[in-house]
Amino acid sequence: MSKPMTKSQLVTTLAEEMGTDKKTASSALDAIAAVVTREVAAGGAVTLPGIGKVQCRARPERQVRNPATGETMTKAADKVVKVSIVKALKDSVNG
Repeated sequence: MSKPMTKSQLVTTLAEEMGTDKKTASSALDAIAAVVTREVAAGGAVTLPGIGKVQCRARPERQVRNPATGETMTKAADKVVKVSIVKALKDSVNG
């Protein structure tokens, strides 16, 4: 498996795809990240066309087990960020 693309590599590639400079591409990437963060933190969801859907999901209080001691305890309710990948992207990876 190859190394993950760094932000600077992503900005460079995005600038080439957009036909613009790195500063504009970096600003666009930062704006997208800010919008997604703000919307998901507020409990909403964002669909990124061709990629998937990012959403915040509430998990109820539940019983968990400490693997070291085997002790059962109650974990408080919390929220998690979930990313659902679109079928076309899954197929391109597996195809």
